[in-house]
Amino acid sequence: AGPLLGLDVGCNSGELSVALYRHLLGLQESKGSLDEPAAGKDLNLLCCDIDPVLIERAQQCSPFPASISFAELDIMDSSARDSFLSSYLGRFGRSTFDIGFCMSVTMWIHLNHGDRGLVEFLAFLSSVCTYLLMEPQPWKCYRAAARRLRRLGRSDFDHFRALAINGDMVERITQILTKDCAMELVRCFGSTSWDRSLLLFKSNASSPEGRSP
Repeated sequence: AGPLLGLDVGCNSGELSVALYRHLLGLQESKGSLDEPAAGKDLNLLCCDIDPVLIERAQQCSPFPASISFAELDIMDSSARDSFLSSYLGRFGRSTFDIGFCMSVTMWIHLNHGDRGLVEFLAFLSSVCTYLLMEPQPWKCYRAAARRLRRLGRSDFDHFRALAINGDMVERITQILTKDCAMELVRCFGSTSWDRSLLLFKSNASSPEGRSP
């Protein structure tokens, strides 16, 4: 078996990605973590964000540069995305990730790319990840984001008022992933302190070459 490969989409802070890496490997938060035997051997984590400033900051501060890669990437740009991810996975002789993490990202994809964009985004993640941990923002976050934009004197998000996928976003995203993307809901881990659900999905697709963990 090869290394565990993780895809962290929307890594809005390097600290969060590093904390996730430490948690998955059971590493203690200490200055000597780099010397721990497990570090860099069991997990390779690719963290993608559209913001170049956040990516540069995360790269400079990462205590695990050999195992955590940070990349500026517009995940909705299929031409750039597909070639970059194929190249990264090819380094490990793989075609998919063992697990993907999508933490508080779905709303921004939805607001900026509409219903079609959200569906395409979820379909893409399900195609490249055996497991997928999702943290969808609830609909009240959409309304709050729109209000903040109006208070700044700016117009609404292009797609906000036209979104047909709305309401219970946990239910709607679960329906898309399970009915249209060949995934099953493995477990709901409850809600975070921000009242956002954590959902773990697993691909039901037949295991192609490179998908086995």
